[in-house]
Amino acid sequence: MVVVTLPCINRSTEDYELGDPGKFEIASLHTMPRIAYAAVHVVADPVENNNPSIDAAIDWEATINYRRHVWSLGLGVAEAMDTAQRGMGVNWENSLELVKRSVDAAREFQIENGGALLACGAGTDHLEPSPNISVDDVINAYEEQCHAIESAGSRIILMASRALAMAASSPDDYLKVYERILSQVKEPVIIHWLGEMFDPALKGYWGSDDHWTGMETCLKVIAGKAEKVDGIKISLLDSKKEIAMRNKLPVGVRMYTGDDFNFPELVAGDDAGYSDALLGIFDAIAPAASAALGAMGRQDMEEYNKILAPTLPLSRHIFQAPTQFYKTGIVILAYLNGHQDHFLVIGGQEGARSTLHLGILFRLADKAGLFHDPESSARRMENVMKVHGVGV
Repeated sequence: MVVVTLPCINRSTEDYELGDPGKFEIASLHTMPRIAYAAVHVVADPVENNNPSIDAAIDWEATINYRRHVWSLGLGVAEAMDTAQRGMGVNWENSLELVKRSVDAAREFQIENGGALLACGAGTDHLEPSPNISVDDVINAYEEQCHAIESAGSRIILMASRALAMAASSPDDYLKVYERILSQVKEPVIIHWLGEMFDPALKGYWGSDDHWTGMETCLKVIAGKAEKVDGIKISLLDSKKEIAMRNKLPVGVRMYTGDDFNFPELVAGDDAGYSDALLGIFDAIAPAASAALGAMGRQDMEEYNKILAPTLPLSRHIFQAPTQFYKTGIVILAYLNGHQDHFLVIGGQEGARSTLHLGILFRLADKAGLFHDPESSARRMENVMKVHGVGV
């Protein structure tokens, strides 16, 4: 029996008994019926002499090893995204270094194992948003990052721009920027529409506070350059909006779900279509995601749903408001499963969630079978709880 002391909602504690680890049959990149990217986190360097609330110190070896782990499960890596705290503690300089190291690692993994899917985020985060920023400044910033990422050897995920959200005065400004950038990229990109629940600075993206109105502008961008768009990832946490947009996409343009609240049903799809995946939660549930997609590939939807059903409450808990602090939950799960030696998060965000939140997260992850070594996970959680004054 493996037990750890956890906090309860009534300010008491309980000795929680862990269950057995899940038995996940890992799939390969080539047997999955969906394209599935995990937007992956970065590992902080715990011994760097810096101000951790301001400066980003990255443990490069542990960070790249986690990408190899994700590839070994048949999943793709979406690099330098918001899960990697892009623009939220990790700047463009560090992001470009991360891109270059991931490209090198992907090449090595592909030679050794036959497949490593990688796409990297290009944005404008080196351009400080201000009232003086123009739309042309945004275009130049996008061009700089796109060129750097393509030169490094990666495909592009075209991230939403805080600077554009500030500089644009109408939907036409969004059309101008995206049409200019899409006309220049070498390979089709994934456009990322990140909602304000993930980043409040992106409120009003596509020129409207109304998502349905903004969607029409986004669809106009895609229709005008469909040959340069692999797909659109929307992160609005609203399945109805995703399905409506999915049904309006040009033939050949994919919908990549970024909906961590409803992903099992969206990836499964309906009679009209389905979503591929580009999800932050796939970082945390990677073995389960791999096994579920493998079951889908065998046309065993009962097993697919059985595997993912208990991961959905966990995902909704991790991504609860304020949603931008979901990285705390992603990183603690990596620590609890032994993928890193500490629970430190870039920007000091290990303190962004309450002790009770972490305790609930632990229970939900256990019920989803995500702790491959329950004894080790319990010891690590005990360490975290003691630091937070629980079980001392």
